[in-house]
Amino acid sequence: MGEELIRFERVKKAFGAKVIYNGLDLSIRRGETVTVLGPSGSGKSVMLKMLIGLLEADEGRIFFQGKDVVAMRDEERYAVRRKVAYLFQGAALFDSFSVGENVAYGLREQNWNTMNEEEITRRVNHSLTMVGLPGIESMRPSDLSGGMKKRVGLARTLALQPEVVLYDEPTTGLDPINTARINHLIVNIRKALGLTSIVVTHDMGTAFQVSDRLMILGRGRVLLEGTPDDFRRTQDPYVRDFIDGKAPEVEDVAVLLSSS
Repeated sequence: MGEELIRFERVKKAFGAKVIYNGLDLSIRRGETVTVLGPSGSGKSVMLKMLIGLLEADEGRIFFQGKDVVAMRDEERYAVRRKVAYLFQGAALFDSFSVGENVAYGLREQNWNTMNEEEITRRVNHSLTMVGLPGIESMRPSDLSGGMKKRVGLARTLALQPEVVLYDEPTTGLDPINTARINHLIVNIRKALGLTSIVVTHDMGTAFQVSDRLMILGRGRVLLEGTPDDFRRTQDPYVRDFIDGKAPEVEDVAVLLSSS
């Protein structure tokens, strides 16, 4: 892996009385894939949005390529966003656009003065080919399966040639075959392009398959970080319950019912 690319230092974030982070510290190196785990409400998506400046940290510092995102002016944050692409949970395709227009959207918005239509068309074709969907530019999102929509969303992300890709629940709602397809794409694209990837997911199969490192959030901070093997071996009760999908409170209810 390369040098440190992203670092959170003692970051705090709350929404009213709801404390999300009370001292978040983490580091991500260039070229690695890090999966962020944690129950709903633990701040996984909040972390991604703070990185690109869509949400402000209440306290602490967030560094991207050695520069503090929290202290940046708007134009500096915009420059960071051009290097970081966000793959939304629901693909977020425009229904009124064709597939080709969806993939080209970011190119036209960000590079309108540097790319001509022929260059945009070539980039769109290449990006769709990378996700295994060549030749579907004229189709509409309504013609696509859920798995195909996710892959078109990924093609739109790759068309921007980012340095970092943020995957927000990339396999949610997909069947096992399409989940496996997305997982392979995440791995193969990282290898081919050397991208840095941050994956937010509840799917432990995805987490173990795509990650160089994993970290789990809880109680306002990172509770454990390590390799997939570290997580498989851990005996930490909180992490073990999350990995195994164990719900102690449900078991307690069952015991009470059985004894009544």
